Amino acid sequence: MTSITPTFAPHPFGTELKIEAIVDQFSTQKAWEDKYRSLIQLARQLPTLTEEQKQHTQEVKGCENRVWIGARLNDDNTFHFYGDSEGRVVKGLFAILLAAVEHKTSQEILAIDFKEILNSTGLSGQLSESRQNGIAALITTIRNFASEMTPTE
Repeated sequence: MTSITPTFAPHPFGTELKIEAIVDQFSTQKAWEDKYRSLIQLARQLPTLTEEQKQHTQEVKGCENRVWIGARLNDDNTFHFYGDSEGRVVKGLFAILLAAVEHKTSQEILAIDFKEILNSTGLSGQLSESRQNGIAALITTIRNFASEMTPTE
């Protein structure tokens, strides 16, 4: 399978920054302040979408901050997800989700245990109820894209 470099809103998540490495990094951090700094660092690595790019995305309802997410189906039937958020913590959490789903097929995305990923990072217990609801809305949106965007035969 050839690797496809997305031309629309490229980012390092899932390609250069793998979910396993991110989970390992967070799981070794005990203090919330360290996890918070790591989330902010991840957020900085997710490029800000232009207003024009945001028009090609879906705004996710139910998040504490405004969040935009889009997806493209690659030629090899894997997905490229991209997006942005006004909030740094939410953007960092979004980056973790992107690392888990980037260049995966619909079936692979639908099989991901997002709750386990967040539990493994140690972030689940640190998030307010409103942030947990926002992450759940992001996960639902990702799964909806994976379910609704039918690969071409």
